[in-house]
Amino acid sequence: MNHEPDPKPEKQPPRPGTARAAFSYPDFRIMWTSNFLSSIGTWMQNVLLPAYVYERTRSATVVGVFIFAQLGPMLLLSIPAGVMADRFDRRKWLLFAQIVQMTGSVALGICAIADSPIWALFFAQMTVGIGNAINAPAFSAVLPSLVRPEDLGGSISLSSASVNGSRVTGPILVAVLVSWGATTGQVFIFNAATYLFVTWAVMRITLPPNNSKKEEGMKALTGGFRVARERKSIGRILLTMSSFSLLSLAYVGLFPAVADLTFGIEPKSVSYKWLYATWGTGALLGALAIGTVFASVDKRLLARRGFLSFAIAMTAFATVRNVPLAFITSFFLGIAYFGTTTSLMTVLQSRLELQIRARVMSLWFMAFGGTIPIGNVIFGPLMDAVGSRPVLYLGAVWALFLSWWCNIEKLDRKYPLPAPE
Repeated sequence: MNHEPDPKPEKQPPRPGTARAAFSYPDFRIMWTSNFLSSIGTWMQNVLLPAYVYERTRSATVVGVFIFAQLGPMLLLSIPAGVMADRFDRRKWLLFAQIVQMTGSVALGICAIADSPIWALFFAQMTVGIGNAINAPAFSAVLPSLVRPEDLGGSISLSSASVNGSRVTGPILVAVLVSWGATTGQVFIFNAATYLFVTWAVMRITLPPNNSKKEEGMKALTGGFRVARERKSIGRILLTMSSFSLLSLAYVGLFPAVADLTFGIEPKSVSYKWLYATWGTGALLGALAIGTVFASVDKRLLARRGFLSFAIAMTAFATVRNVPLAFITSFFLGIAYFGTTTSLMTVLQSRLELQIRARVMSLWFMAFGGTIPIGNVIFGPLMDAVGSRPVLYLGAVWALFLSWWCNIEKLDRKYPLPAPE
């Protein structure tokens, strides 16, 4: 009788399209991990700076202007940055972007330590925003290219999870560091150092070759718009995200004012940082769910359901009157917020060839990040005048409309996608 043990069963490969499958690529792991660590510093700064500005000025309008300094450059620079990313060596371009952001964060730290005028902080923040604007299209084009096309959904889910995981971790670390005696300026300096993680990763990994067509002049600048016009579903996604950011996401940049005006939570308090972290935890889980629980579900359908869920959660968040319910509703609002945007981004990226990805993704960042500061500038004074709840209700109504209008399945039936080259 044979008493030899049965051979060990071979380890099952991860299911294609899942977060686990994307994380099996070494270069993707390196880039993702370094970006996550850097994003922790970014969100430490993002949660602390609006609270610091609001504490000094007690004005939602001024906070909105600062968010414009951070995200406004997306409107002006995303398109040329996307063209540059498609034209030049992406490694050097990404390194340049890290240096610009690091310089701005150091300047912010020095200004905060010296208690400089608000206008000096504004220009330092704008430097960070410029660096972010030139970094985003190139980074968004590189990261999905580190995995095979069938694992794109998992890579985008993990990328969104990185943003939101750092959004949770950042406020917690801020609370810890402040309790240990760290100043606002020191936190900004700490953030500047975290850009070294991405700098190291960009120098370490093997980047895919850049085979983009070298177009000239206006043809290069309008390349993304041509794709959006020719491919109806891409145009619809970009218009949807642009209007959603403008009308429904103003609360993101104005979060300190929302917490104060809606629930009486002071931005400098520990409760505020935990409220922000709770909302960020929901966003993290919403992003992760797209590459895990809902990995096999049609992302077009998930996006529409996400807008409906966002409308319900936003209505609840605006309606509740006490702090415990604010924490509960903010958690579900976070889930709906980033579950929806991650689904939309997955649909968009799955329709883009590597040669055009950076230019079209520059339009995505204009739609997602670039219009939020416009909403902040518009709705900040409105919050100062009438409170935050009317602004939140408006965002809920618009999300409800988008749950009907963003029907990508219908567009795909009417305008079939072109065959891949």
